[in-house]
Amino acid sequence: MNILIHPTYFPNIAHFAAMLQGKEVVFEMHDNYQKQTYRNRTFIYGANGKLQLSVPVVYSQKERQKYQDIKIHNTEKWQSLHWKSLESAYRTSPYFEFYEYELQPLFSQKTEYLLDFNLKCFETILECLQLDLNISETKEFQKETTDITDFRYLVNSRKEPNFNLDTYTQVFGEKHGFIGNLSILDLLFNEGTNALSYLENQFKHL
Repeated sequence: MNILIHPTYFPNIAHFAAMLQGKEVVFEMHDNYQKQTYRNRTFIYGANGKLQLSVPVVYSQKERQKYQDIKIHNTEKWQSLHWKSLESAYRTSPYFEFYEYELQPLFSQKTEYLLDFNLKCFETILECLQLDLNISETKEFQKETTDITDFRYLVNSRKEPNFNLDTYTQVFGEKHGFIGNLSILDLLFNEGTNALSYLENQFKHL
């Protein structure tokens, strides 16, 4: 099947599990931007539990803006804060050092537009996973679709279903228990080369 999905900031496990099932993954490029979604946020597992990392954006509620037109608020030092949070959360994980040199440039090089940055993050994760997906982009926005499986609802972080994903070992799991559907980074740092096989088995929960 072909699937339609939003590019997000270091997609969560449900996003990746869905994408792995598609013969073709079509990115929605022409939607309106909405606040409080995974477009500009991801969740990791910090020492105190679930931790949100948000990319600050220049956004006006007075008029609708296309996702592709949203700029990152780069006057804030959010990149260094996000990287420090990742180091604090995952420095002791089995695979952090294995991937950090591929990921660190994303937090030191500035990108003007949020969508462009999310695509860079996605491409880097594909390289880390050694995964080759057939990716295309929408030409226009369509509210209803008939010939493609629509996973765009996964972008909504406020109304997320309970996916009941399989467990895996997490750095602070003994302290706070298993936390599911975090950023792909959590799975990557904890499972490394096993991440791909884990993702392939999670579609049954979506």
